[in-house]
Amino acid sequence: MKPEVILHSFGYLTQAAATTVAVSFAGILFGFMIGAAVCAARVSRRVWLKRVGAAYVSVFRGVPLLVQLLFIYYFLAKYGLDVPAIVAAVGGLALSSAAFQAEILRGALNAVPRGQGEAATALGFGPLDIWRRILLPQALRISVPPLINEFILLLKASSLVSVVGIAELTRVSMNIASQTYRPFEAYVGGGLFYLAINLCFAALGGLAERRLAAGSGQ
Repeated sequence: MKPEVILHSFGYLTQAAATTVAVSFAGILFGFMIGAAVCAARVSRRVWLKRVGAAYVSVFRGVPLLVQLLFIYYFLAKYGLDVPAIVAAVGGLALSSAAFQAEILRGALNAVPRGQGEAATALGFGPLDIWRRILLPQALRISVPPLINEFILLLKASSLVSVVGIAELTRVSMNIASQTYRPFEAYVGGGLFYLAINLCFAALGGLAERRLAAGSGQ
């Protein structure tokens, strides 16, 4: 092993790591927005909304992310919709993650005791106030650990966006390997960056979880 290969490529790997984090963060953020809407549909009293939400979750959890990315980037272009690579990458990650986040949020809502909503109704709270002040804060607190886990999984899955030409960690590691003929060092370097990023976000997630628990008095 030649550590100097990793040291020489450190700058390129750092830039690629920044791209990986940015794409992943955008994917998780937009995925949360879509997932919240899908979750609302899943818990709605309207049957057709429940079915739409369930169909979305089934499709985007059942189809591999790689297939989704290829569909957005290549298939849509065939019919005149030329999607930029970065839009395809973020969109694919967001649509896929939204299905998982929707189920995380739905599970968190179901974990909140129903009696709290009934008690709030008896005290004169309106439906919007019940959601805003009672149900959502508790559901978000419950969902923090699985959402952090989903972000870490999405960050690792972001390696697939290399298929649409995004210069993230995996693509740059492959380029370094092909240029230096030292694949072991190139992929070890990329792997170490993935590990460092995931450990940082796991630590931040643990800190957020502890603060939320302290704020709730638990």
